[in-house]
Amino acid sequence: MTVVACLRRRDPAYPPLLAAIHDPPPQLFLRGSAGAALLDRPAVAIVGARACSSYGRSVARSLGRDLAAAGLVVVSGMARGIDGEAHRGALDGGGATVAVLGCGIDRDYPAAHAELARRIGERGVVVSEYEPGVEPAPWRFPARNRIIAGLCQATLVIEARERSGALITADFALEEGREVLAVPGEITSSLSNGTNALLRIGATPVTRVEDVLEIFGIEPARASAVVLGPTAETLLARLADGALTADEVVRASGVEPGVGAAALVELELAGRVTLEDGVYRAAV
Repeated sequence: MTVVACLRRRDPAYPPLLAAIHDPPPQLFLRGSAGAALLDRPAVAIVGARACSSYGRSVARSLGRDLAAAGLVVVSGMARGIDGEAHRGALDGGGATVAVLGCGIDRDYPAAHAELARRIGERGVVVSEYEPGVEPAPWRFPARNRIIAGLCQATLVIEARERSGALITADFALEEGREVLAVPGEITSSLSNGTNALLRIGATPVTRVEDVLEIFGIEPARASAVVLGPTAETLLARLADGALTADEVVRASGVEPGVGAAALVELELAGRVTLEDGVYRAAV
């Protein structure tokens, strides 16, 4: 691990959005190929539950991918769950991502995300206000969240329980007059309590990537239309009503299993569906 830079608040390269918050960190350690310049680019924070649902993972990865592909930097905390999927999506989309740690810059936390940290370092940057050797501690993570919100013009929450750390990040964003967005969730799920509460107090609902891009004044790229076969169109119409396993969608569509399997592959390659834990969903 190499520390690329240590930015102090007096340095010209210190991110201006972060410098503008109530309590900016006096120093910021960085590692990664992109360096400090990446922190000046338009950025969106994507945060949410660690113990998220397969739906939440799918949405985080899809939105992370599409937002990064549109030119935004995706910022998150490299935690398990929503954070990790947002980073992975940004990397999948060929874009850049920033991971903000709640421990020393020399640590990959959680250790299970060491490979993810390596990938982020290749195309983005890992940052921390803590010098090498500082151990992770519970109180450091809420403090870390002010940096996540502070680096970004907007914070998007995907799945959060009532006392989720993601809501702390949203609170920091609100205090600084930044945009807060939330993905609506099932009213019967505890994972939706936090996000739905944000929507009740005026957060912008996000049901498609354009809802986020609009805040930044970015026009979504017009992808060349992919013409689907009739079987793929039939399966996609079934998935518009909700997530299904391969067997369920094929049976509901009344097609031969082999034909249905080929159509599902066609839909995946066209980016029209996502597969998570054996369940297919229409892409966001």
